[in-house]
Amino acid sequence: MAQDGAENGAVGVAVFKPQLVVPAMKADEAVQFYKAAFGAVELKRMNHPKRKAEQDLPLILCAELKIGSSSLLVCDQTDDSSAAAEEGTIGRGIVFRMETEDVEGAVAKAVKAGAVLQGEITEDEGLRGGGLLGMLKDPFGVVWAMASASKKCAEAEAETEA
Repeated sequence: MAQDGAENGAVGVAVFKPQLVVPAMKADEAVQFYKAAFGAVELKRMNHPKRKAEQDLPLILCAELKIGSSSLLVCDQTDDSSAAAEEGTIGRGIVFRMETEDVEGAVAKAVKAGAVLQGEITEDEGLRGGGLLGMLKDPFGVVWAMASASKKCAEAEAETEA
């Protein structure tokens, strides 16, 4: 499908990596949370070259995490961040959806690591095609939808590819 866009004059996209900017000095805490909650694996980290004397830890320019088959970039907010997040806006309007075979187990692991379950795990009969759904908010204000992969979605993808 990416090639179809390129044929229409659109720029082809090789990889999509969401970048999450958290308040300064919170990126390491976020990385540790995502490791504990979602089994993230840290692939690489780049620290800010200018560490202020009062800081025990350097700011993280970017830490790349692998969660399942996807990547997530986690960065500390810096004065010179091009993606400067305003105070209180982190995670607003964003939901990261993760699909798993064990929604209850994934939700329990995330809650144990510090996430807050919003409501209850429910049967999702909406546009996503059914299955279990648990909504979580992590300690950084980001909402995560833990969902079972639905048969309807898999069937729709198979039809699209055919």
